[in-house]
Amino acid sequence: AAANGAAAEGFKPKTAGTKILNVRISDVAPSDGDAITTLAGAATGLKTQVSDEPMPSLGLSYFFTDNIAVEVIATTTKHTIRAKGGATDVKVKDTWVLPPHVTAQYHFAPASRVSPYVGAGLGYMLFYNGSNKNGFALKVDDGVSADLQAGVDIAAGDGPWALNLDVKKVFFHTDAVDTK
Repeated sequence: AAANGAAAEGFKPKTAGTKILNVRISDVAPSDGDAITTLAGAATGLKTQVSDEPMPSLGLSYFFTDNIAVEVIATTTKHTIRAKGGATDVKVKDTWVLPPHVTAQYHFAPASRVSPYVGAGLGYMLFYNGSNKNGFALKVDDGVSADLQAGVDIAAGDGPWALNLDVKKVFFHTDAVDTK
């Protein structure tokens, strides 16, 4: 009877109504190389370089069916923006971004210990608490993103814990405008 009780408390497949809390380390890794322009749209000859900042993040998933879930993801990361071009390499802004995302996911094998999934959704990039540096007055625009996601949940033993590996591609473009 003890063996049956232990099995009943062990691995639980994902089914409709399942809720999952993911605690992750996320790396918000912006692309570099966008041109910095003046407020009038004139080229400065400088391009952006933006730092990557791994930070903790939270995801909450809810399964509407055995295979279909929706996940809400939130984190906040700090980034340093540099202006580069020719002999110039100067810090122009420190800023924080809050990028909440909502993705609809399809889980291929929700009853398996190894459960891959794909997803697509939307996000919003909200820049806040920015401070300009070295005489620049750089404005970074907030905006909506389109997101693609692929991942896998791997059950860890017979408990409620799982390892989650997840990759998201966020399609978002913002303008870096020097308002001086």
